[in-house]
Amino acid sequence: MMLKKSEIDLLDKYFRAVNYVSACQLYLLDNPLLKRPLTFSDVKKKLIGHWGTVPSQNFIYTHLNYIIKKYNQDMIYVCGPGHGGNAVVANVYLEGSYTKFYPNITQDEEGLKKLFKQFSFPGGIPSHAAPETPGSINEGGELGYCVAHAYGAILDNPSLIAACVIGDGEMETGPLATSLHLNKFINPEKDGFVLPILNLNGYKIANPSIFARITDEELNNLIYGYGYEPIIVSDKNEYKLHEKMHNALDYAMKRFRNIKESAKNNKIKRFYYPFIILKTPKGWTGPKEVDGKKVEGTFRAHQVTVNVTENDPNSLKILSDWLLSYHPEQLFDKNGTLKKEIKSILPPDFKKMGQSPYANGGYNPKELILPDFKDYKINFYHGNGKCQDMMNLGLYLKDVIKLNPDNFRLFSPDENLSNRLNHVFETTNRQFNGTIYDSDEYLSIQGRVMDSFLSEHVCEGLLEGYILTGRHGIFDSYEAFIRIIDSMASQHAKWLKMCNQISWRKDIPSLNYILTSHIWQQDHNGYTHQDPGFLNHIVTKKSDIVRVYLPIDANTLLSCTDHCLKTKNYINVIVASKHPSYQWLSMDEAVKLCTIGAGRLDFCSNDTDKVDLVLACCGDTPTIEVIAAYGILREKLPKLKIRVVNVIDLMCLESNSKHPHGLTDKYYDNLFTKDKPIIFAFHGYPSLIHQLVYNRTNKNIHVFGYDEEGTITTPFDMRVLNKIDRFHIVINALKYLNIKGKNEVISYCEDMLKKHAIYIKKYGIDMKEIRDWQYIQK
Repeated sequence: MMLKKSEIDLLDKYFRAVNYVSACQLYLLDNPLLKRPLTFSDVKKKLIGHWGTVPSQNFIYTHLNYIIKKYNQDMIYVCGPGHGGNAVVANVYLEGSYTKFYPNITQDEEGLKKLFKQFSFPGGIPSHAAPETPGSINEGGELGYCVAHAYGAILDNPSLIAACVIGDGEMETGPLATSLHLNKFINPEKDGFVLPILNLNGYKIANPSIFARITDEELNNLIYGYGYEPIIVSDKNEYKLHEKMHNALDYAMKRFRNIKESAKNNKIKRFYYPFIILKTPKGWTGPKEVDGKKVEGTFRAHQVTVNVTENDPNSLKILSDWLLSYHPEQLFDKNGTLKKEIKSILPPDFKKMGQSPYANGGYNPKELILPDFKDYKINFYHGNGKCQDMMNLGLYLKDVIKLNPDNFRLFSPDENLSNRLNHVFETTNRQFNGTIYDSDEYLSIQGRVMDSFLSEHVCEGLLEGYILTGRHGIFDSYEAFIRIIDSMASQHAKWLKMCNQISWRKDIPSLNYILTSHIWQQDHNGYTHQDPGFLNHIVTKKSDIVRVYLPIDANTLLSCTDHCLKTKNYINVIVASKHPSYQWLSMDEAVKLCTIGAGRLDFCSNDTDKVDLVLACCGDTPTIEVIAAYGILREKLPKLKIRVVNVIDLMCLESNSKHPHGLTDKYYDNLFTKDKPIIFAFHGYPSLIHQLVYNRTNKNIHVFGYDEEGTITTPFDMRVLNKIDRFHIVINALKYLNIKGKNEVISYCEDMLKKHAIYIKKYGIDMKEIRDWQYIQK
């Protein structure tokens, strides 16, 4: 449908207005409407920000507003290009959303002045679409994740379109490239749509973008290959460009509606989705040339295009001419408010992207309905039986899915079965919108499991987009390979930190990780699959955000998972066992220990009147070895008084003055003693425990954990290599004790270690004494 000239005029005026507001944010402290000649005192002394991506984003946002109004469409804006925040801020300001959330930034000349000053200014706002920006769910400080976030947002949101602007430099990143395949995993009937818009302005920071230097034919073929219908929007005439952009969006809207209708009627199983490629010059509408060098349409337009200094009087003139070229006097009334007729292109408040509830805690968010986790308890305890902790958790999660059919999902890179969540497939499938063969398992157009995609980046991005829009989920992964998304977890932690300081940001469900197939269960995969470092990475984040749990059996895993699913605004990390393993605590004991975070294991401690030694453990495998070491010491040195302490909540080791879960000094001293030797067997790197307890009273602590020793070997040998096995624990404990008979016990342990080394090389399995070991309570 052709636009009328009057409509194009209004769109172009709005486009000029947002360009003006965007440029002024980079430069101005005062004189916001240029009612008098610009002076150096009107300009910021330190110029920080970016211009290159801004005008094309303004062009896109302008047209999205108009199409939202035309179709009364629910839409959010996902800003992928780096540091284009002034564009998004300018748009949400002119549409009125910014003032709604920040009433001091008024819709007048004084409000413009405050808006301009705060950008990239001490005490102000950052240069990307950060949490402070209304309508934003994607942190612009790290490239590559916008498409995954957008697809996560539209899952189970059938009326929502996520307009996702992709920077052409961002398009070159691995996570972005693989995320484009997510169109094969959505259900057009039950989910919304993502509208990718490639901002093809030709350049990155200092280099051309790949996609600007290939032919249109090659570019079209690439986009078709991803499963999209490419629509190139390009024209040197701005009026014609407005018309082409509107037609592209209008076509996309109609195409989406046709796809949804076809999906409801089950007419087509595979769809090609619209993908807009907007070709405009980098730094479009800005200075054409500065200091004799071309700027617009080159990499030089990336950041601040004109360095305004008093040493160069001409720089002020260039800036003034540039800003005046937008003719602010035609756009704003005498009070500094955008003229009423220009505002007519905007949708009503409840449809404006800056006010979308989807981008602020979700539209009509639902709390999870959770079954009573105690109903899934294991009745083995104190080592008198084994089960698979993750397999049992699957029974609980199966029912979580049943009770929450449209607001809970599991995300994993092809690992849910490997991670032993088998039972969830009794009630759901993997969501997959591709060809399905009779020999496939659990694949369907509908499903609550997203694990048919072998990309940790995609899983993380989908889950983040899902929870940022108010829904709930878990990312289960091999422990070693969760490291792939370290920086994404960091970005989410930063997002949460800032949201906690913003009054209008609503709570969001926590980002939950379950790390299994962990370091001590990778004897068959070897050194490449052994890395517990995610714990070190995550504990560096703010204490009001991160939580880390290391359950030791099925009952503690149930308790920890149920707790995490009830939380908001956290990053929760659970490290759990998936192989058949000993069960230690009754459900009542498990709940008590998980609630406190750390405690004495009464069934394997004999310190009734005094304490000679504390054996501490954190993690399922270290717990087995500590309890086995306790058994050796009780048998060989029955007079030795030993307290066995288990830590479930890693952060409780920090002082309560540093972390909300931290134990008080009094409780910690009572539990660990003030001076008795502590032999601490830890799941991960020993230095992490030292980092957490360095200021505690008892300095007589000796930590053993993963020491970067790994290979393909037996399970017990992995423990021996890193000296967290029962024999090394006993040897190291006796170093700090003066007790009769200790030398004989040390010799016994050394002999057992020699026997072990010979046995595994001969038979390839662990000794019978290890395989058949069972704790016998004395």
